[in-house]
Amino acid sequence: MLPDPYPPDPHELQVKRQRLLQLMQAHRLEAILLTRLSNFFWYTGGRDCSIFVSLERGEAGLWISPDRRALIVPNVEAARLAEEEGLADQGYEFVVQPWWQPGSALARLSEGKRWGADWALPGAMDLSEEIARLRWQLTPVELERFRWLGKASALTLEHVAANIQPGQSERHIAGWLTQEALTRSVTPTLTLVGTDERIWRYRHPIPTEKPLERYAMLVICGRRWGLVASATRLVHFGTPPQELERRLRAVAQVDGVYIHATRQGTPIAEIFKKAADAYAQVGFPLEWQKHYQGGAAGYESREYESSPDSQEVVLLDMAYAWNPSITGVKSEDTFLLTAAGREMITETGGWPQLEVVVEGETIRRPDILRH
Repeated sequence: MLPDPYPPDPHELQVKRQRLLQLMQAHRLEAILLTRLSNFFWYTGGRDCSIFVSLERGEAGLWISPDRRALIVPNVEAARLAEEEGLADQGYEFVVQPWWQPGSALARLSEGKRWGADWALPGAMDLSEEIARLRWQLTPVELERFRWLGKASALTLEHVAANIQPGQSERHIAGWLTQEALTRSVTPTLTLVGTDERIWRYRHPIPTEKPLERYAMLVICGRRWGLVASATRLVHFGTPPQELERRLRAVAQVDGVYIHATRQGTPIAEIFKKAADAYAQVGFPLEWQKHYQGGAAGYESREYESSPDSQEVVLLDMAYAWNPSITGVKSEDTFLLTAAGREMITETGGWPQLEVVVEGETIRRPDILRH
């Protein structure tokens, strides 16, 4: 297996197996198939069966039953998953099928059985939402992985943001961001780079050939072990306009409300209402309607998005990433919530901060880096 600072932990794998077997028992199933990439990462302790970053499903599936753990894999990928991803060492039975006969192994394994899957498949009970919930609360080693990932993603983002220059195109900056991330063993699943008027016009500025003049927004979603950390940073050359400064402080205040309210047992809908009220209090009452507000993070960039109608509540041992925005500015970081408290994992200490106060708590949020 390739070097890994946080390899699969036997206790972690056992906890996840027990969660899945309990779900299987609750539905009186004989087996469950995991094919969604986020679930594959989760169940195997961060092992990667993907070849395309953008797809939701990888190149292999896991057939899990009380007495069997099988890896369904095309012959093309079998050696890599056994040797570099270490799945043979985890004790999986390799069920190898010819690449030109997709589905042949699953047909044999599932014949005559009552089974479920994390995807809508013929003959299977669709357990996609229930299985997703199994991965939300993180084990100790997953929390350590997330800490490593958060720091690496933020250092990547801040290094590039601190060194960009006017005249560089958004695509050049995005390419640099991607290169820097991969050098740090982080796979960027999203890179947004917007400059100048495009930040004011588009909430998701896909990089273009437009050159940077004075103002830039850089966004990354960085993945390793399947976990995804998100952050946004803003850069301005010269003194930022007063209106930009006002909007940044306003969105930082809203973000502070989100962060302060993220406490064990609090309904997400309640947090959302507090933040919507905060938008109004800082003078931008309708801006929350113009962009997603973020929510729980984990093996997806957002395990769920917050909304006024959310039925979720805040749980411990989870990651959260709020991303409020007001036209022209945005505030975003990823943090962990555990019994020990809140831990901002994409804060490096090397980026300028501004402080907001929410119900007596002082909260630091990223400022604009001024060149």
